[in-house]
Amino acid sequence: MSKRVRKAIIPAGGLGTRFLPATKAQPKEMLPLIDKPAIQYIVEEAVASGIDRILIVSGRNKRAIEDHFDKSYELEAELEAHGKAELLELVRGISHLADVCYIRQREPLGLGHAVLSARSFVENEPFAVLLGDDILQSDPPCLKAMIDLHRERETSVVALMEVPWDQTHKYGIAELHPHAPELIRSLIEKPAPGEAPSNLAVVGRYVLEPAIFDLLEKARPGKGGEIQLTDSLQQLGLANPLAAYRFDGTRYDVGDKLGFVQATIDLALKRDDLADDVRAYLLERLKV
Repeated sequence: MSKRVRKAIIPAGGLGTRFLPATKAQPKEMLPLIDKPAIQYIVEEAVASGIDRILIVSGRNKRAIEDHFDKSYELEAELEAHGKAELLELVRGISHLADVCYIRQREPLGLGHAVLSARSFVENEPFAVLLGDDILQSDPPCLKAMIDLHRERETSVVALMEVPWDQTHKYGIAELHPHAPELIRSLIEKPAPGEAPSNLAVVGRYVLEPAIFDLLEKARPGKGGEIQLTDSLQQLGLANPLAAYRFDGTRYDVGDKLGFVQATIDLALKRDDLADDVRAYLLERLKV
């Protein structure tokens, strides 16, 4: 029987160039979706899926991420002194979400390189990878459903979602086995327009067997001159089947400006303290 998936890796070493100048002095992962940084949504999904140890692979100028998930003695003392019990509980809860540790990716050499840097943390266990640009909303959480599928099939699992055909060049794209559509036959990283084998894109969630590390260690730079996780997954699939998890919830690409705005609006419309005012404001602005 496969070991329980209890560890997760969150790569957070990117430079966030699509959000300059906002990311010049702060990590893109700390940009707030209303009043919560994007990376906290990712950590909360991991925790809700049964993960209890998380490694964040960060880079230079990312100290704010560590501070966010650490205990803040001064802030907690200030809130307690002023009787702000609700805010105090909120702040304390962040530092107790999970056992979070960090490693620095010295150079942004790609997702595969970031995952490889976590090898000593993972040891010889199956593990999850959650990409911070993808905020996924579903019940049960996407990662929990993937962990359940991993337990059932005892093999690596990749989350897929249909995207418009004219957008396939932006993603890793999967081709499913024609006679076993629950399995992935091949993966290709950002195929040229018109060359995608399907419109099923990888959406930033993986449950992987530790055998991936030997392949990543031997990997050569691929698309964009980076060590691509997709390339090593393709190799892994030659020896062991890759299970496909078809995600059918709501996905926000918060690494994209439009996706970030969409996530902010939708999340606000789900909050009791904001929904009515935001809805009224949008209706007023959209009057023609």
